[in-house]
Formats: sequence, structure tokens, C-alpha cells
Amino acid sequence: MFNMTKPSFVTSTCLLACSLTSISSIYAAEPLNVLLFTADDLGYEAITQKPDLAPNLNRFAQESISFERAHMNMPICMPSRSIIATGRYGHRSGMMGFFHMKKPIPTVMQTFRDATYKVGVLGKVNHSTPDEEFEWDYTKDYPDLGAGRDPEKYYQYSVEFIKQCRQSRQPFYFMVNSHDPHRPFHNPDKPLRNAAKPSKLYSPEDVVIPAFLPDLPDIRVEMSHYYNSVRRLDDTFGRVMDALKESGMAGNTLVLFVSDNGSPFPFAKANAYLPSTLTNCFVRWPGVVKPGRTDNQHFVSSVDFFPTFLDAARISNPGGMDGRSMVPLLRGETDSGRKVVFTQIDYKIGGPASPMRAIENERYRYIFNPWSGKDYTYRNNNEGLTMKAMDEAAAHDSYVAERVRVYRHRDLQEFYDLQADPGCTKNLINNTSMETNIVAMRNQLQTWMNETSDPLLLAFVMRDDHLKMKQALLDHYPAKESMMTEKQLAKMKARSAQRKARSKQKRKQRSNP
Repeated sequence: MFNMTKPSFVTSTCLLACSLTSISSIYAAEPLNVLLFTADDLGYEAITQKPDLAPNLNRFAQESISFERAHMNMPICMPSRSIIATGRYGHRSGMMGFFHMKKPIPTVMQTFRDATYKVGVLGKVNHSTPDEEFEWDYTKDYPDLGAGRDPEKYYQYSVEFIKQCRQSRQPFYFMVNSHDPHRPFHNPDKPLRNAAKPSKLYSPEDVVIPAFLPDLPDIRVEMSHYYNSVRRLDDTFGRVMDALKESGMAGNTLVLFVSDNGSPFPFAKANAYLPSTLTNCFVRWPGVVKPGRTDNQHFVSSVDFFPTFLDAARISNPGGMDGRSMVPLLRGETDSGRKVVFTQIDYKIGGPASPMRAIENERYRYIFNPWSGKDYTYRNNNEGLTMKAMDEAAAHDSYVAERVRVYRHRDLQEFYDLQADPGCTKNLINNTSMETNIVAMRNQLQTWMNETSDPLLLAFVMRDDHLKMKQALLDHYPAKESMMTEKQLAKMKARSAQRKARSKQKRKQRSNP
């Protein structure tokens, strides 16, 4: 489907998979443990186009089922993790950005704790805890983990947590979040303080430029630093799997690996394109999942993880979720209801809202951008040296200039043939031969927006009348402050007051040298 190079797996790992399958029978009568490992900003294309970047993940994939149509419903850090935690779309939980929950909603960590599980988290603790009042049984964060980038520290704390679970005779729900390959990348000339060195370094010549970016020298440089961070992520994952294996509990533990969103470059993370939402998704469940199997027929997404974990662990589902259990797929069954996936962006970490809605089927992707146009300039914190190189090249390269325009201002509607253009670089929205497909997908998207009470619905309905569409946004789309908890509002006001005080002090110093 995606016309990307498949990774070359190490076949000898089947021996481990077989041993884990036999071990699983020992634990058949015991509660199932769940280990969720998330990468931070790992693009799907990274380890499919460059298999040697991630040898540990490649081995793990051979022991697992790999979902080729796995997506993150809201591909940006904290909002993405809120969907994992609640099994609800962002506009259904109220967490449409970097917000905590304002109303009580069942969460995966609380539900497992209520079932007598011990719940632990390594890294990204604030982003992974939608309920501000919830306290995990075991937490280690950024400073404890070598800036979230030290494989040995992840190993040590994984050993410690699992040991505590054995001593207390409790099953576990363990969320392990690497801070790699999030920016800042590993630049060998300017390494991040306290972070470990990757097991292998890459040069600009090693880079495979993804289809959604132009091939420019400075992009190759920055991409090589990103590769270094991807390799360190893989090192971290390998050490966590070592800790699990050494504990003797791997045979009774479901492990799911996923990235919270696409790579931290223009057109990927914090957008609505295929490279934004598509994720590597590997699930190992000894005794249930057939090792080395690939599912390229069914769409699965982050709203499905919470109900899947509960179903696998035989814990009662509290209800209210938008996702559905993947357990039938893990067992090798089919599910006729997984023909499309819906994804979105609302609020980034800073700046005004930039709402996007998208639907994807087996071949096409349709995107709606009600903020598009010359009056709005899209920006995020994933631009770095890559966007600078594109801005400079745009002055003399018409292709790059058009890519910069699309990135900054967008078109109201976008439509892509993913079979021919997985990088989403050729907008076919005005192609008359695609009209039937476009109308069908728009109708499906509108039905979903209506069924999920999406506040963007009226703007979508009014898309052909610019003024009415903008008015619908003003009238129905929630303001950032309306979604913040009292604690968040207080912190925001305090930061604002501090900025004003510093600005006032600087003005005073300039006027009184």
C-alpha cells in the first residue's frame, strides 16, 4: 500500500518467540501483565526505509504481529497520550491539546489499579497522566532517566519496578516512554547533557530522505542527527525488553510498541498527513499472537489500545470509549468494521488553534483545514534546520517554494492517492476523476463528526461559504482557556505575569542605562 521498503528481520528471533510461547502456559492461570512502550516522535518511515536503524525493534517485530495500518488519532505528544489513556477522541474527552481532563473520565491507569494491578510509568509523566490528581505507584521522569535518553537507566528502573511487582505479587500495567527521538537530536558535536551516546552514529550520506521533504544538504545533516536519536531509542527499547526477559515474566506480558506521532519535521508530527499519523505498531502476546505475522488489512488506532488491554487482561470495560478491542485481530481473526480511520489536530503546544480533520481508507486520504489561507501562517516547534533550509531554497526552487506555501497556509481541502503518493505531496482535490471518491469520503467524515459531536462539524458543513465557515468556527469551536483546568489556568496566568514583569524590567533598564 505505502510503497515503502520493508525491514529485514532476523529470523533467529523465532527461537525466542517459541520459548516465550511455551513459557506462557506456566502463567495461563495468572493475570496478564501489560507493557506499553512509546517512542516520542518516531516516524513510520524511519525504520522501514532504514532497517539497520532499529535492530532491537526489528527483532521484536519478528516476535509480534505488525499492524501496517496503525494510526495515532491525534498525532502530537500530550493529546496523543490522552487518547491512549481514555480510549476517546480528543473532542470527546475535552483534551484537544495540551490539557488535563476537566470532567471525570475512566483512564487506563486507574482502571488497572482498581483491578489490583500495580501501575508504573517511566518518562513523559505529565503528558501521560490526563487526571491531574492521579498518582502512579511508580514514576521516574526526565531527570531520573538521563534526560529521558539513557538506555541503562531505563533498564535499571524497569528491573526495579518489575521486582516490586513480584514482591507484592501484583500484576502490572507499565507505560515506558522514551524521550527519543524527540528534539533535540543527538548531534555528536553538541551532545545533550546527561544523555547517553547511541550505540551507532549516522552521517548525512546514510540518510534516506522521506518523500514529504526535499533533498537538501542541511536537511540531510539534521536527519542524520535524528537517526542517531532513533538508534538510541532502539537501544532503550532493547534494554527494557532485557529487563522484562530477565524477570521471567515475559511469557505472561502483552507488549505493545508504538510512537505517539510522526517524525518531528515539517508535514509530519502535528499535522494530518499520512506521515503524521501512521505509526509502527508491534504487539507481542506469547501464546496468542502468531510471531512474525503482518496485518495489512485492518485499520487500528490509538483509541483502540485501552479497550484492547482490558479485553486481553479480562478486566471489565467501564464504557464510553470510541475505540474497540484489537484482541480478535491479535488472535488472527478478521473485523469487517475496520475499513477507515479518522484523525485530527486541534491545538498545538503554542499559538492559536489549527484544527484539521482527516479520513483515510485503503487508498485515499481526505483532509479538511478550516484555518487555511493567507491570513493564517502555520508554525510549530518541529521545524529546525529543515524548515530553514526549505525557506532558503524556496527563493530559487519553485517546487520547494510550493511545499513551503502548502506547509504555511494549506488548502481548505486536500485529497491524496496514497498508493501513488504516500508522502502526500500532490493534492488531487480539484481532479475531476476523483470526485466520486472525494464526495464519498467527505460524507463519511461528516457522519463521524456528527456521531462524535465534533465542534468542527458546522464549519465543515459550511465549507463552501467562507464567511459562514469562519463564523461557525467562532461560534462553536472551543477556546483554549475553556478546556483548561483551574490549575492549568492559574499556571498560565502566573507565567503571563512573569513575562510581563520581565518585559517591564527590561524596558525600565533601557530607559535608565
